[in-house]
Amino acid sequence: MDSITVHGNGPLHGSIPVSGAKNSAIKLMAAAILTDQKLLLTNMPRLADTKFLGRLLQQFGIAVDESDGHDGQQTLFDAREITSTFAPYDLVRQMRASFNVLGPLLARTGHAKVSLPGGCTIGARPVDLHIDALTRLGAVIELEEGYVSATAPKGLIGAEIEFPFVSVGATEHTLMAATLARGTTVLKRAAREPEIGDLARCLVMMGAKIEGIDTDTLVIEGVSSLNGGEWSVIPDRIEMGSYACAAAMAGGEVRLTKSRAELITALSDKMIEAGVDIIPTEDGVIVKRDPALRLKAVNVATEVYPGFATDLQAQFMTLMTTAEGTSVIHENIFENRFMHAPELARLGAEISVHAGEAHVTGVEKLKGAPVMATDLRASVSLVIAGLVAEGETNIGRVYHLDRGFERLEEKLGACGADIRRIKGPPVEGPGDDH
Repeated sequence: MDSITVHGNGPLHGSIPVSGAKNSAIKLMAAAILTDQKLLLTNMPRLADTKFLGRLLQQFGIAVDESDGHDGQQTLFDAREITSTFAPYDLVRQMRASFNVLGPLLARTGHAKVSLPGGCTIGARPVDLHIDALTRLGAVIELEEGYVSATAPKGLIGAEIEFPFVSVGATEHTLMAATLARGTTVLKRAAREPEIGDLARCLVMMGAKIEGIDTDTLVIEGVSSLNGGEWSVIPDRIEMGSYACAAAMAGGEVRLTKSRAELITALSDKMIEAGVDIIPTEDGVIVKRDPALRLKAVNVATEVYPGFATDLQAQFMTLMTTAEGTSVIHENIFENRFMHAPELARLGAEISVHAGEAHVTGVEKLKGAPVMATDLRASVSLVIAGLVAEGETNIGRVYHLDRGFERLEEKLGACGADIRRIKGPPVEGPGDDH
């Protein structure tokens, strides 16, 4: 396994371009199944997760061609012929979101057999909502030996579906399937994340009829087929927020480019409250902090969008480890998402966790130590801590990091961070999709 070594060495200065959003790219890739025409996705991140899903799409007979275009990295998908509708466990287990190929395969071909995704390190996320929604659209579904076998020999049929609670995955999955269903589908209590809006707008570009984009009620009028086309992946708000926390932690001035300030409003508000300067620009934000001044402790609670993102909770907790006072962090989305707390404690942080609440009492300084990444967002929080910890911080199991952050060492290194990767044998394990 690779590891990353960081030496705390003072403020950061420079510019970091934000990559395309992982959580949007992987759903847009699944949407390529819905059309027999070519779909070109630009601003594509090159990540372990996109490679995993690309491999799965190739299993279905879809051509996947990565290249460098005039505006950065791009991938061309050609699903003119679906030769298989079987998604084996060995591929699906590597990334939970790959389960979302079920709906597009079913809508396009009338049948599919997809492995259940298995466990998750950051809490239970059952696929019951996905299966129930597809059943409401007319699918006949059987669960056998860890697989979901689904058929819709007469095609899917529109329905009114109200989710019992907000679910990003179920919203995206049902939205894709409904685009080719006969009649009208209404999705109530739909998630409103920017990545869902990105997917919906791409589907509209492909010929789908969708109303209510960016609201909690989506109305989809099914069409008989979708076109291909070209679509640019939305900037990654989680990557943007992570680098904002890194810049605030280390101090200095960092310009985050190729993004949009409004994507991290909930985080920015809390950072400003803590004493960080966040200056919106035409293509992102500038993050400034005088390293001689301590931040102030701020309380946060994770919520569904547009609230404070659970995917930025670990990074913000790290920021609070050296703030003045005690901050209280409530995790309301996942029940097991404080696994980074014991690792931060190894660096000298004072954190006490009680169920879904963490109390973080700021310390004067952190000290380097060997730590271990437990999931994708936890891994980057340990890198952020290492930027200010005295001595050397070595982060193990960074294959988690590679699932969602592109060229992290290069981007931080360009701003003056003392960070390097130590190569090890490759690892492919189950992912947490966040």
